[in-house]
Amino acid sequence: MKASWAPDVLGLFLELVSLPSPSGDERRVADLVTAYLEDLGLEVTEDEAGARLGSSSGNLVARLEPTANGDGIPIFLCAHLDTVTPTAPIEPAVTEGVVRNTTGTILGADNKAAVATMLEAARLILSEQRPHSGVELLFTVREETGCEGAGAFDHSTLAARLGFVFDIEGPIGDVVLAAPYHRTIDVHFKGQAAHAGINPEAGRSAIAAAARAICDLRLGCIDDETTANVGVIEGGVARNVVPDSCRIVAEARSRDERKLEVLVAEMLECIGFAAAVTDCEVETQVAQKYPGYRLRRDDPAVRLAAEALERSGHEVHTRESNGAADANVFNGRGLPCVNLANGVSRIHSPEEEIAVADLEAMVDVTLELVEAARGA
Repeated sequence: MKASWAPDVLGLFLELVSLPSPSGDERRVADLVTAYLEDLGLEVTEDEAGARLGSSSGNLVARLEPTANGDGIPIFLCAHLDTVTPTAPIEPAVTEGVVRNTTGTILGADNKAAVATMLEAARLILSEQRPHSGVELLFTVREETGCEGAGAFDHSTLAARLGFVFDIEGPIGDVVLAAPYHRTIDVHFKGQAAHAGINPEAGRSAIAAAARAICDLRLGCIDDETTANVGVIEGGVARNVVPDSCRIVAEARSRDERKLEVLVAEMLECIGFAAAVTDCEVETQVAQKYPGYRLRRDDPAVRLAAEALERSGHEVHTRESNGAADANVFNGRGLPCVNLANGVSRIHSPEEEIAVADLEAMVDVTLELVEAARGA
């Protein structure tokens, strides 16, 4: 029943991370996950999210039908197949019990450590005939570009009414109770082109307008639950041409939705003022990629997570995060979903790593989640 090329969770993880899967190009990893699950005798369904989002794969779902005679609570487990874009080939190696990449780019443990955990847990549940109340496995695409795959997924097709993701940096035992609301802000300044040496006074610099706006924005850490950032600025065509076009790509997030609304309004005011004083036009688009959420320590999903962690020997620590995950989407739709740390550190960097012991420990945590749900 077990795929021959993945003798354990480590072997499976190494196989997964060796296949690059930047957002929008998840096909090879999706095919590997599908083959593994079908090898376990499970049916895998792929939705239409790939076509809708411009990805090479859609979201994948597999179901382990309940064996516990209707007792307990069915759950879903979710991980994303995509990573941020690697800048070099990924060649993972294990050194002193820790997996790292050897080529100066990301490892991809975010979120393939969770993918490997879910697959190995499914294998053990089936091969050891462990009783359970129903487990659904969901693998999403385009999480790194704003939880787009989860956003395109029809959650009403799930039988489970609560779920878990393993998608936050930190030690095993950390449980996220709150994550931020988010807004994207896309800005296009339009000026007037002119020769920069002969008649610059005839031009209106869109780059100058963008620079004025950025200087007026409050960026970085606004307070302990609110941040803002300008991530991209691009414009101009040549050194000697007053630029008539400049675009900036910004974001704002906060765990307090009212604070976020105030901050976005302030940012738009700064952008409009900068356009006015530089005699430029400006177009802005504000969108919500995902909602924020706040859970309570006594919510059923959080209680199950705490029980599973304690039963597998981990001390529980609740925390709030300024990062988002697919859990944001599901909680926003009224489907409780808890994000658990799985030991990955230094994500999105060449120093990204995970200990083999943490990979193995998260399989135990997952099995305890399934057991706790059966007894709920």
